[in-house]
Order: sequence, then structure tokens, then C-alpha cells
Amino acid sequence: MRIAILEDDPHQLSHLMQTLEHALIAGDSIVTIIAFSNGTAMQQALRSETFDLLILDWNAPGLTGIDLLQWLRKWQTDQVPVLMLSALTSEQDVVRALDLGADDYIVKPFRPMELRARVQRLMARRRPVAKSYRERFGRCEFDHLSQSVRIHPAPGDDETAERPTLTDREFRLALTLFQHMGDIVSRSHLLESAGYSDQEVSSRTLDSHIYRLRGKLGLEAEKGLSLRAVYGRGYRLESSQQDCT
Repeated sequence: MRIAILEDDPHQLSHLMQTLEHALIAGDSIVTIIAFSNGTAMQQALRSETFDLLILDWNAPGLTGIDLLQWLRKWQTDQVPVLMLSALTSEQDVVRALDLGADDYIVKPFRPMELRARVQRLMARRRPVAKSYRERFGRCEFDHLSQSVRIHPAPGDDETAERPTLTDREFRLALTLFQHMGDIVSRSHLLESAGYSDQEVSSRTLDSHIYRLRGKLGLEAEKGLSLRAVYGRGYRLESSQQDCT
């Protein structure tokens, strides 16, 4: 799980990050919070990076939060949830942010419990909480307890379910791709989901994992799932079958 924050006030940023750290209890998931003090710097990052949630300060320096929101909704296809955070309190300002594509709006100074509740609601919309320790995407069923994947046979097929052997990192990497079906997931996002830090990986580490996952899970177009590299961004898992999402 990755969250990006645009906030230029160090005290506000510290308070915001502490509040989020208490709110984001994600089980075995790895939570990464990346802060930006300048909207232009965040825009540059969004050209190649992907996140599960953005929190934008309206009056940030460089490119303002509201301008960044407008750019994001016009040029980015991934509808990442956006929470606007602003000292502006008028109804017109709130409506403008929502009309431009914000998913929620909180007035500064924020109330920690309210912020946590709103963030959790947005994250649940992005990635619905599983009702059990299993998540199923079409024929692929992920078991969080055993860190395993079961590939069910196609309807009408008499074959038994397949149980490919995945490492812990491969399981988490595959789960992230399936949870973001149809969206580009950046290389950094994928590596963090697999438990890597930037200091311990080479440029080929992710590509090696992807190569193995294609073979183990049958992520090929003729089988209904296609895992493609997106130049300068990362990877996108796409389905040609309606029951795979």
C-alpha cells in the first residue's frame, strides 16, 4: 500500500503522518508513505510512480494541490483516490474540488479521528477488505494464510485446480498485480509490495520475478490474462475475461 502526501508545512506533515500511521493497520501488507513539499515535484513523480491514495494540500508551492488534481484527472487513466486537505472552508471551494475529481475534502486543522475514518473509507473503495483470508480474482484464488495461489479450472473443464509453487515475494507481487487489475503499477510500487527496499535490488530483480510469475500463473493472452511491461512506468495486468476481476 502506497500513499503520497503533498504538504509543505513540516508541522502539519508530521501530524498528518503520525495520524496515518495509527490508522493504517494493513495486516501483512507493507505501507509506504511518501511526502512531497512541492506540487511540481509530486507531478513529476506521478508521471512514473503509482500510489493507492493521494492527500493534497490545496495551497502547496509550485503546482498547487488543486491544479495537480485537475492535471491528474485529465491526463492519468488510473483513478487513484484523492483526499483534498485545505484551510479553505467555503462551499464553493469544496464543490470545485469535488467537481475536479477529488473523492473527499477535509478542512484544516483536521480532526485525527475523522481523517482516519475518511482515509480508511477511501482505501476500502480502492481495495475492498476481504471477507476472509482468501481473495479470488476470476479463476485465481489467493490464500493469505498459506501464501499460496490456487488456479481453478475453467467452467466445464474437468481438470483439477492447479497449485503453483510461489515464494513469499512472488505471492505478494502477484497479489498486488491482481488487486490493481487493469491499472499500471510502477516498478517501485511492485518492489515495495514484495518487501524490497531500493538499496537491496538491482534493476533486473523485478523483471526476473515477472518472468517467473508469467510461467507459474500462466499470465499469457491466450489464457485470458496478459501481463505487459509499460515503458518508463512498470507493469499492467489485463484480463480479456469478464470473470477475472
